[in-house]
Amino acid sequence: MNRHPGAPISHPRDPLHGITLETIVSQLVERYGWAEMGRRIPVRCFLHDPSVKSSLTFLRKTPWARKRVEGWFIAKILKK
Repeated sequence: MNRHPGAPISHPRDPLHGITLETIVSQLVERYGWAEMGRRIPVRCFLHDPSVKSSLTFLRKTPWARKRVEGWFIAKILKK
């Protein structure tokens, strides 16, 4: 296999392989901000006193919201 040492291994069936939920949330916040996140996915953890920590807690317990955040990340950041 000809790949750079330390480069992530690509898994064609899972575009999020090796990317943590914290990384996903942090990158979306950096690019779009909390206001846009709350507009697109209107949940309390994005709208009222948002933080990465509170968002991670909520998203880990709420599969439908996590799926929307991950889908947005794939569509806007990975497929760029």
